[in-house]
Amino acid sequence: MMEEDNFSPEERAVIYRCIRERRDVRRNFRPDPVPPDVLARVLAAGHAAPSVGFLQPWNFIVIRESATKEALHAAFTRANAEAAAMFEGERAGLYRSLKLEGLREAPLLLCVTCERERAGPVVLGRTHQSEMDIYSTVCAVENIWLAARAENLGVGWVSILALADLHRILAIPDPIVPVALLCVGYVDHFAHTPDLERAGWRKRLSLDDLVFEERFGERERTGVSG
Repeated sequence: MMEEDNFSPEERAVIYRCIRERRDVRRNFRPDPVPPDVLARVLAAGHAAPSVGFLQPWNFIVIRESATKEALHAAFTRANAEAAAMFEGERAGLYRSLKLEGLREAPLLLCVTCERERAGPVVLGRTHQSEMDIYSTVCAVENIWLAARAENLGVGWVSILALADLHRILAIPDPIVPVALLCVGYVDHFAHTPDLERAGWRKRLSLDDLVFEERFGERERTGVSG
């Protein structure tokens, strides 16, 4: 490997910091617009994601108009009421106390879609795992998220919506799959811990409990966290 291909310790530290400090942001969006050059860099990062068969199945819908945001918020409100009814007791009360979107507050929204038929019916690498194009699109979402964090932008993924509503509101043709609706914008601050962890919804799992050797469930030789 050429020396210039290597990352320095300082460069590695920045990458790991970006990963560690990425957050799902749902509040404290500032009204400041996202500059065009910053948005271009974030979208370019999404477009640089790995994709099976070099399919590049994604499209990016940039949403700024308040009417579209209001329509999406109304769709979220309906879906969120349905979701809240699925929980019982204290869990239901906690769920209803959570802020799970920033659709009206964020200066812009991004919808990331997957065009599954882009390369025809047979795609290299998708012959035996048909969902690989969806997974590739999720890689683009993660790239966007990390690039946005590096640009000091908050991102929140809103998944509590019916796909039919996304198709209707954003005029997405039926064969194309909406994968992620993201709230994007500058924020007052980034939380040190995830919102749901602070609220007591779930705790972060131990990495050692999730790493196996050779076979699922075998941990005898593990010790990833030291």
